[in-house]
Amino acid sequence: MASTASAPSLAVRLRPCLAICQDDLRSLWQSWLVRLWLVATVFLTLLLTLGNWPETPDAPLIAMLLIPYLVFPWFFVVIILAVNPVSGARTETLADGILSRPVTRHGYLLATWAARLIAVLGVYLVGTVPAIALIAMADRPGVPEDSVTLYGVITSLFVVGLVLTLIVSLGFLAGTLLRRPLLAVVVLVFAWYPVNLVLSAFSLEEFSPISLSQAIPKQLHMRLYTPDGDSGGEAGQEGAEKVTNFMSSFGKAFSAPKPRDVYFQEDKFEDFSVLRVSLGYAVPSFVAVGLALLCFYWRDV
Repeated sequence: MASTASAPSLAVRLRPCLAICQDDLRSLWQSWLVRLWLVATVFLTLLLTLGNWPETPDAPLIAMLLIPYLVFPWFFVVIILAVNPVSGARTETLADGILSRPVTRHGYLLATWAARLIAVLGVYLVGTVPAIALIAMADRPGVPEDSVTLYGVITSLFVVGLVLTLIVSLGFLAGTLLRRPLLAVVVLVFAWYPVNLVLSAFSLEEFSPISLSQAIPKQLHMRLYTPDGDSGGEAGQEGAEKVTNFMSSFGKAFSAPKPRDVYFQEDKFEDFSVLRVSLGYAVPSFVAVGLALLCFYWRDV
């Protein structure tokens, strides 16, 4: 009897949060920022795929499609989307939204956080999954055979999604603390890239998206059960020089590539662990959301 009585009560408590999430998703889809980002990410994915289709192996080509979400430029779009719900002009209607609905402060914050996260992950998956499926299944004459696995593709998409989740959570935290969207964006940009550059110098893929982008080909070659002595495939190294040129187009200085001086260096990530990388981005995401909830709970709306 107690269980049947508590189930409707939980559904009633969640209904306002779901309504806020749906309303926020509707507002996001109607915004020009999300629509232009969707068009831009599809266009960039198509451009990278067609431009490197004739000669780049599967693993480097798929990694090239994921680099914009890990390094540049989509970080800026995600941050702008993340800081807005609890800062700036949004705070003027925030009190009315809480007072007019039977929803708590943390319920409102989690609903808007979930809406932002769903929008970001939706654009990310729409922009990458079709191209990755085409690359993995297509037979491209003249391109070295590459041992990309289904497990590697799924886990790569998953960890990049965790990085985006961390960015959204950090944006929420910065927006809650600073209350000014522009200031929050500037602080995150000037904190994110220097810290990642320092961490990437130590090849800490579980904390630095730059290092993670270099380890993606290694992850794409991974199997759920890897036989002893399996190197994971060597064809991925042949496309690294093209990726070095691709990264240099964003203004990053690279020296002339040598046989081992390339952007993707799988031998640097022999101890790559999907579990360790997942925890490295999931735990800070939960901490950032928790701090944002705490700050939002104690502040005056």
